[in-house]
Amino acid sequence: MNFRVYRRFVVVAYQFLPLLLAYARDRKRFFLFGSGRRVTAETRRKRAQALLNSLLTLGPTFIKLGQLLSTRPDILPPEYVEEFESLQDDVPPADWRDAKVIFEEDIGPVETTFDEFDTEAISGASLGQVYIASLDDQQVAVKIRRPGIEDLVEADLRVIRWSLPILMQFVDDTRSFSLETLADEFERTIREEMNYERERRMLEEIGGNLADNPKVRVPVALPELSSKRVLTMEYVGGTKISQIDNLDSLGLDRTTLAETLQRVYLQMIVQDGVFHADPHPGNLAVQDDGTIVFYDFGMSGRVDPFIQEKIIDFYMAIARQDIDDILDTLVEMGTLSPQADREVMANVMELAIADARGEDIEQYRVQQIIQQVEDTIYEFPLRLPPNLALVLRVATVVEGVCVTLDEDFDFIEVATDYLREQGFLEESARGFIEDRVTEARDFGESMVRVPPKLESTLDRVERGDVTVQLEISDDERALDTLAKRLILGGLLSATVMASAVLYAFSTLEASLVAAAVSIPVAALLWRSFRSRKGIRATPQFTRQSLREQRDEK
Repeated sequence: MNFRVYRRFVVVAYQFLPLLLAYARDRKRFFLFGSGRRVTAETRRKRAQALLNSLLTLGPTFIKLGQLLSTRPDILPPEYVEEFESLQDDVPPADWRDAKVIFEEDIGPVETTFDEFDTEAISGASLGQVYIASLDDQQVAVKIRRPGIEDLVEADLRVIRWSLPILMQFVDDTRSFSLETLADEFERTIREEMNYERERRMLEEIGGNLADNPKVRVPVALPELSSKRVLTMEYVGGTKISQIDNLDSLGLDRTTLAETLQRVYLQMIVQDGVFHADPHPGNLAVQDDGTIVFYDFGMSGRVDPFIQEKIIDFYMAIARQDIDDILDTLVEMGTLSPQADREVMANVMELAIADARGEDIEQYRVQQIIQQVEDTIYEFPLRLPPNLALVLRVATVVEGVCVTLDEDFDFIEVATDYLREQGFLEESARGFIEDRVTEARDFGESMVRVPPKLESTLDRVERGDVTVQLEISDDERALDTLAKRLILGGLLSATVMASAVLYAFSTLEASLVAAAVSIPVAALLWRSFRSRKGIRATPQFTRQSLREQRDEK
């Protein structure tokens, strides 16, 4: 095993070394010294394409890693995210004889288990492959884990762990923590995807949640013919959702299909808290009567109630075009750093909404808004929560599928109608009114309490009993700045005084020399006050910090 890991490490290093050297030169042109290089968007895109080719060459584990990276705009620039979004988990299936060994070890002889079994796989993926069989006059789909994938994944995970310290040398501090977190998340995710028992449980849970919706079909699993390496379920055929001409030939209303798809995902994310997380067209099909079929639940996720609440707030803030509420919601979810420049972010969001409106002022697409946020996210120090990253990715892909079905599809209108029908808007309005009533009551109580306290405080000020204490978060940096300004101020005062004394008691030439010395000192002092690198303070009055303070009490 160790020999395989070492050999794999060499292969991976060979693929990534040219890119790492290029990144090193971006920081220091001659590796050990020199200024940094400016990297254009075109250069980043070329590098992203080269990295994409390396991931494809390295095989299943790194294809999965690329798919995960496509959901993390907080780690990669937008050019990389866009390129990695094209990664499809579609690889040639392994030889049937090897797959048969796995099935028979876990379930039993193929010949006695099924009436018929087609040994030609209908699809191949990096971790498994799917076959069609017949059982009791019913067609079933049999998903079998790719032979030998466990050893390959274990070796690759160890290589990734070994590579992390090297990668840390090529990223800044704000990205290094995210990379470590990503490595942990990737290891957990790929192990979950290889565990077909987990996939079966997720399939059954999501299928149960959607059972009452006649417009949706989730295949039924067969637990008695399933294991950690084998998943057997009913086979449900259909037309690929991206095959527009075929859908039109069936006479289906594509706008209705898009609305149904969007509503189903809103239900999964906002209400159920468990969702199908890989909605690319290969995993979505449409039956002749317009029923949408979901495939492949290996990539699925959960949303906790707090994030569900914040997602609702986010949708409603976009619908109202309330920039402040959008930013507050992003901060509360942990997506946007509280230290980020709100003015800059507000400008980005206003431009995103204005750009996304189109000719009809009421129509704008959430995908374009999210894309603008993602592009800005990379420039700010933040850590995107893993499940929220998955939700963000799902929302983007689903909206893309819906626009393919109907180019005039209005995501916000559908989302708003859905939230209104489910009572979320009324609940939000009720909560808003209750908050305003509470604020009014608190204001009235404050009007009664403040005058006596104000009189007492003014009495203390008059007696000289009041002291003011200032706490600075970045002490060392602040003291350096203050010391520099004090020294420059002292020098400026001394040179100005010297100029005045020499002018009064000596020659004009001598006073001009002293004045000339004071000019650069004054310029340096002026520059220190004009610099953006002043004394920083941590914002204290965000909703998030107030919520944390209340929770601590």
